[in-house]
Amino acid sequence: MSLGLRQQLKLTQQLVMTPQLQMAIKLLQMSRLELMDTVIQELEQNPALEETLETLDDKTASLEITGNSPESSAAPETDEVSIGETIQEDHVDWSNYLDEYSSTGKATFEAEKRELPSYESFISKKESLKDHLLWQLLMTHPGPEDEKIGSIIVGNLNDDGYLEMTLEELAATADATPEKAAEVLALMQTFDPVGVCARNLKECLLIQADFFNLGNTIVVEIIKHHLNHLENKNYKVIAKSLGIGIDELLKTVNIIKGLEPKPGRAFSDEEPHYITPDIYVFKFEDEFVITLNEDGMPRLQLNSFYKNAVKQDGAVQANVKDYLQEKIRSAAWLIRSIHQRQKTIYKVMESILKFQREFFENGVSHLKPMVLRDVAEDIDMHESTISRVTTNKYVHTPQGIFELKYFFNSSIRSYGGESVSSASVQDKIRQLIEGENPKKPYSDEKLSQILKEDLNINIARRTVAKYREFMRILPSSKRKQF
Repeated sequence: MSLGLRQQLKLTQQLVMTPQLQMAIKLLQMSRLELMDTVIQELEQNPALEETLETLDDKTASLEITGNSPESSAAPETDEVSIGETIQEDHVDWSNYLDEYSSTGKATFEAEKRELPSYESFISKKESLKDHLLWQLLMTHPGPEDEKIGSIIVGNLNDDGYLEMTLEELAATADATPEKAAEVLALMQTFDPVGVCARNLKECLLIQADFFNLGNTIVVEIIKHHLNHLENKNYKVIAKSLGIGIDELLKTVNIIKGLEPKPGRAFSDEEPHYITPDIYVFKFEDEFVITLNEDGMPRLQLNSFYKNAVKQDGAVQANVKDYLQEKIRSAAWLIRSIHQRQKTIYKVMESILKFQREFFENGVSHLKPMVLRDVAEDIDMHESTISRVTTNKYVHTPQGIFELKYFFNSSIRSYGGESVSSASVQDKIRQLIEGENPKKPYSDEKLSQILKEDLNINIARRTVAKYREFMRILPSSKRKQF
């Protein structure tokens, strides 16, 4: 058998994702803010793409300019201001106007430039915990060694204000004696906020108790020796060990509850994330109206100048023409992909509204079990497309703001043979816990029995525990109040 090279034809089928298809899929799963950033970036990079400015209708504008409308002929004294009478922006120094508006004095337009602080200088930055502690450390006029140890302590604090290193590690890092490291640490534990630089919860609470002059009270004894019983609310064990009554113990526990377990929480730099809905669902009379949120979204169109330049023979060079044609194709595909994205989102929301109409009418307790396949078959699309559409998309409904993924949940069988949504079961568990007796809270087993007997929902105790933990609700032993 001889080896050699030969040519042969082979017919195969394979799926190749073009760059345009990749862009369409990428745009489909973007959130609204991500889409706006992508559009703005494309506007900066693609000369064939431009934003459409919202203008008046040509016919209406011409009537206003010529003054031939019926209103103008009947009452000439109330003519609209013509376009020629608008202010020319070139004659106004907007930067000077902004500076004058920001000042406290009388606002006047002046030709010369004033030495006033810029508008951005008025924006304040929240002080961090580390800056606050270093400022207090420098106020004590520390020596070079103390300042070095203090800087290491500040650099090893977590967001809650706890020191994440031992005293031996601190001394070794600062190249100092353990006694000197302990001295600086004890000094910084007296700084504001109270309880900062502690190494654990017990030390943090003891620092606060000492600050509030509770050093010789039962508060310190409970923190030192019974913190685990306090966490599990074993009040009888604590009262028996200390030889006090339950009433006195509860007063002491209320004092401990008033202490701050996370001293650095007040200096957190986490900003709240506000959700902007992609879709609005309003109820108008007996019907629901779906509206896509296009507020702030640039309206795109192809640049007519470059389109005409490509069509004319000899207007531009060959390499320039190829470049412009590529940019025009890219811009056209982007516009088409955005329109297809909006159309797909609308169809998916319309299908969700059809399946979950009772939820929009009455609330979470009427949410039905639904999977991606239901919507995919309803609008004749693939499940992966539905999954991309519902990712990072939010809808404003009469019941509140929800992520589109929220409407897709598993089902739980009831004794009547009907399926119940897992989200509605979680809502029922939350309602039962909110209405329970604080002195005798429901256990997970009791919640399971109530759901079976009163609501005909077949659910196991471990499933109740899973839903409770998902909703961040404490177990009955820690919800009990005396």
